[in-house]
Amino acid sequence: MHASHTLSARSLGLYSIALIALLAVSGVGAQELDTWALETAPVLVALLLLWFSWRRFPLTPLVYGLIFVHALVLMLGGHYTYAEVPLGFWIQDTFSLARNPYDGIGHLAQGFIPAMVARELLLRQTPLRPGRWLFVVVVLACGGISALYELIEWGVAVAIGAGAEAFLGTQGDPWDTQKDMALAFVGAIAAQILLARWHDAQLARLPPR
Repeated sequence: MHASHTLSARSLGLYSIALIALLAVSGVGAQELDTWALETAPVLVALLLLWFSWRRFPLTPLVYGLIFVHALVLMLGGHYTYAEVPLGFWIQDTFSLARNPYDGIGHLAQGFIPAMVARELLLRQTPLRPGRWLFVVVVLACGGISALYELIEWGVAVAIGAGAEAFLGTQGDPWDTQKDMALAFVGAIAAQILLARWHDAQLARLPPR
């Protein structure tokens, strides 16, 4: 399996070591350990899935790289809680925003990165081809993922009670859930517009199955 077509075992191993190390670092001195565990659990789940699927269904380097970036977003949000991430405060001050926008960045990523994962799975596992129908199906799939995540957040918030505010990151905004889902839609649309050609080029170079 050629490294230019997809990640080698060595490269995936390095990605994994880096993710595990960064995950451990993000847990040290985390503002709220329970929130950190909830926010970063998807990183470990994704890592296990990628290792189990690597030989039978290797993904493009672009998608692996995007998943790595998404993991960083989750770990940073988990360490500080989304409402307290320093990068978000810097953006808030720079652009005179009413609230820390890092939670919004997280939900934008929740549409942007899964869009490319969904696009790859659909192109490789279904009769769909690049075009309008693929674009629409990917956007709707990401919208569904975002809605499911909001329902999970709601269930967890009800279960943990007093600690829910840090996990939800609403910062007192009654429309936070709707805005989060809207950002996921925007992310899914932007990802396909910006990365579709690059993605198609990498898909074309994958070894035949």
